[in-house]
Amino acid sequence: MSRVTAIGLMSGTSYDGVDVALIETDGEEIGSLGPTGYRPYSDQERDLLRRAIAVATNLGDRTERPKILAQVEELVTDMHAEAVEAFLAANGMAASAVGVVGFHGQTVLHRPDRGLTVQIGNGPALAARLGIPVVYDFRAADVAAGGQGAPVVPVFHRALVRQLKRAHPVGVLNLGGVANVTFIDGNVELIAFDTGPGNALIDDFVRMRTGQPRDDDGRTAAAGKVDEDAVARVLKHPFFAKAPPKSLDRNAFRHWAMEEGRLTEKSTEDALATLTAVTAASVAHATKVLPRAPAGWLVAGGGTRNPTLMRMLAQRLAPVSIETAGAVGWSADALEAQAFAYLAVRTLKGLPLTFPTTTGVPRPLTGGVLVRKSDGGSGSPRA
Repeated sequence: MSRVTAIGLMSGTSYDGVDVALIETDGEEIGSLGPTGYRPYSDQERDLLRRAIAVATNLGDRTERPKILAQVEELVTDMHAEAVEAFLAANGMAASAVGVVGFHGQTVLHRPDRGLTVQIGNGPALAARLGIPVVYDFRAADVAAGGQGAPVVPVFHRALVRQLKRAHPVGVLNLGGVANVTFIDGNVELIAFDTGPGNALIDDFVRMRTGQPRDDDGRTAAAGKVDEDAVARVLKHPFFAKAPPKSLDRNAFRHWAMEEGRLTEKSTEDALATLTAVTAASVAHATKVLPRAPAGWLVAGGGTRNPTLMRMLAQRLAPVSIETAGAVGWSADALEAQAFAYLAVRTLKGLPLTFPTTTGVPRPLTGGVLVRKSDGGSGSPRA
C-alpha cells in the first residue's frame, strides 16, 4: 500500500496542551517518524477546559452542546489549528504536503457504560481552515457497536514494537491522565485496557492543595510517606475486579480516592506519595490478568517525567525491567499524536482501529469520521 504523510494531534486527559506529530505510513508499517511540536495551553484555557469537563458530566446525548461546551469546542478547534499552522511554518512545510490530519479532540466525557463518549472539536471547521482532509471522532463507532471506545492506540503500539528487537511478550504502558497497557506477544491477538489512574489524580490533588498544575519531577511525593493500607483500600474499587477490556473516565476515581485514601487527613507530601503509589500499584495489579508476565515494559506518556512514579513502578514491576519510550527512540510526549496520525491513515484505507481484545467491540472495526477540506460545515459528530 502507498504511504501517506499524516499529522496527528492529541490533547490528552491532563489537558496541558496540543501535541503535534508527523509520520509517514501505509496504515500497516511505519515508514518514518517525523518532527513533533507542542502548543501549550494557558492557565485560562486550562480553566475553561476544566469547566467544560465539569458541565459534560451531565450530558445525556453526545451531540449536546450546552453554551460553555459549544464555546470551548470552538476554542479547542482554534487551538489545534494554531498548533498545526505553527508546526508547518516551523518545519517549512506547505499544507499540500500533508495527506491527512488525525484530530482526536478533547475528551470531556467517557462513559461507555452509558454508551457515551464525547470528544469536542469541530473536524469540518479544522479541515476548512487548514485546507487538509481531517479524520476525527475516532471513538464513537466503537462505543456505538458496544465497545469501550478505549484504548484505541494499541494497533500503533504493535507497529512500533515490530521495529524493535525485544523479547516477547512486550508490555507498552501509557501514563497519561489515565494509564493503559498494550500486551503484545508475537502474532497473538493484541490485549489492551485501561489499568487505572495515571497522572489525573496526582495533578488534581496538587492543584487543589497548592494551585500548581502538577507535582514537578515528583518532588513533593518523594518527600512523603506512602500509606500502603490506603493504597489497598483504593484498589478495592470495583473497576479493578473487572475483566478487560475496560476503560475509564479521567474522573472515575476522584471521590473514591479521596475517601478511601483519607487524603484530607494527610499532609500534601504523604497524600501525593500515596496517590503516586496508587498509580504504580494499579499497573502492577493489571499484570495479574495478562496471559503471562511481559518480558519487559516500555513506558510512555507524561508520567515518565515523574521520577518518583517511575521508581515506584520499577519496584512494583520487579524483577521485570522497565524502559522509557525515549530510551528506545520513541517520543514519550508525542507518541499519542503519532498514533492518531497512524489511525487517520488506517481510517482512509478502511483498516480496523479496534478489536474484540482491545475494546470489547464485537468484531475488528474501523472508525473515525473523514471530512474533506472542501466539505466545510458545522461539524456535529455522528451519533
